[in-house]
Amino acid sequence: MKADLRFDFLVDKEKSTITIKREFAAKRQLVWDCHTKSELLDRWFAPKPLTTRTKFMDFREGGHWHYAMVEPNGQEYWSRVDYQAIHPIDSYTSLDGFSDDTGALNPELPRSKWNVSFSDVKAHTLVETVVSY
Repeated sequence: MKADLRFDFLVDKEKSTITIKREFAAKRQLVWDCHTKSELLDRWFAPKPLTTRTKFMDFREGGHWHYAMVEPNGQEYWSRVDYQAIHPIDSYTSLDGFSDDTGALNPELPRSKWNVSFSDVKAHTLVETVVSY
């Protein structure tokens, strides 16, 4: 029997935010690792049919993640995430923006701020991501 896991996707136009709450049937350390290790992020981050390919990742305050979302035909969409604050297995904040394949940010496009938190819900983990524009 499949667990009934929470998944909420909320848009607040007045505050220019998107809030995603997603529950996982896994321990918090594993869910944290899936968000903070490139070899695991590459397996799930891009929406299908795209895939994720990490070029560089340094998950630490002041570090960054440079990755591409890749279409099946090979077209790449590059992004860069700069990590601002990290509280291991509890939360992290970052700035996300479109870049080129060298990691240089596109100054014509805005960046979004991500606040990602991880909490225990019985035997599961709840991840709450608030994206602010």
